[in-house]
Amino acid sequence: MTDGRIGRADGFDDLETPCLLLDSDKLTANVAGMRARLDRLGVALRPHLKTAKSLDVARIAMASRSGPATVSTLKEAEYFAEGGVRDLIYAVGIAPQKLDRVGAIRRRWGVDLEIVLDSVEQAEAVAAWGRGNGDPLPVLIEVDADGHRSGVNPRDADTLTAIGRVLADGASLRGVMLHAGDSYGLSDPTDLKAAAEAERQAALAAAAILREAGFPCPVVSVGSTPTARYAATLDGITEVRAGVFMIGDLFQAGVGSCGIDDIALSVLTTVIGHQRDKGWIITDAGWMALSRDRGTARQAVDQGYGIACDLAGQPYPDLIVRDANQEHGILALRPGTSGRLPDLPIGSRLRILPNHACATGAQHDRYHVIADGRLTGAVWPRINGW
Repeated sequence: MTDGRIGRADGFDDLETPCLLLDSDKLTANVAGMRARLDRLGVALRPHLKTAKSLDVARIAMASRSGPATVSTLKEAEYFAEGGVRDLIYAVGIAPQKLDRVGAIRRRWGVDLEIVLDSVEQAEAVAAWGRGNGDPLPVLIEVDADGHRSGVNPRDADTLTAIGRVLADGASLRGVMLHAGDSYGLSDPTDLKAAAEAERQAALAAAAILREAGFPCPVVSVGSTPTARYAATLDGITEVRAGVFMIGDLFQAGVGSCGIDDIALSVLTTVIGHQRDKGWIITDAGWMALSRDRGTARQAVDQGYGIACDLAGQPYPDLIVRDANQEHGILALRPGTSGRLPDLPIGSRLRILPNHACATGAQHDRYHVIADGRLTGAVWPRINGW
């Protein structure tokens, strides 16, 4: 194990810290693994790009340069459309005020941009916009798999068919989509397999109601990294919209969706001080660089604000970011350990694995790319905002 001291000839000392690192080898392997799994299950991958927010990453994750893909903001839709992606789902419930922007994206770049809704009120707004603008927007009805967030009850035939009737005059109903968000609170493989099957059954139930009522439902779309990892069958499903699998994070490792060695994202930081009587190492990566996400605090292993690693990406035993201020990270040994702090003099560089890749990524505007354990010199831009 390296100790992160000054003077390594791998290029890390040339970077201003804190900054975001992306291991392209791990990224590529993660994508290949998920694609192979879904191929075996006979279902298409429509990667969710909300974690990556980068065209360079998208080109590794997508089946082709034109897609398909999923986004969570219209800014992402505009950015990826400008980069040549032509098949997108905007997978957040539509606000009527955003319909003009949706239409503009479709016209300007010729994008097949699908939108999502879960109420008659939204459907009425979409249908009216379509009639007024001569553009019947493609729509997916969001279905609630587990009470986690938005969506129509998958067995609520009255609401599903009412939405279908409204959309028939001014829009184009494509099908249903689900997100099994409660799977993020699980870790037992048996429970995760059950959640994946519950998600599938909810999707099939909603699709059957629409089809029996005479409405089209060619798309049956599900999406979460944990259920994509653990599904035993995806019969009847047409696509999977998983996203964080390609990068990974400590929360997903706690769920069991990836291993710590699979995490492709880290924050490079510099040691700027010590509080030896407290057992602290101080770095220049605080919560502005790492995010305030503390999702692992609810898991079996609390990873603080992240795991500290050497420059090769190998974790220091039981060394975590125990606390974080805006621009200061406080490294300390995990409570209860009998280990010793590593020797990290002021100026040493090290890497922090994040709790939540989406939140940590959102603090930065670029990736510094690693391959074969070394910086390549490539810098991949990423976007933020809505």
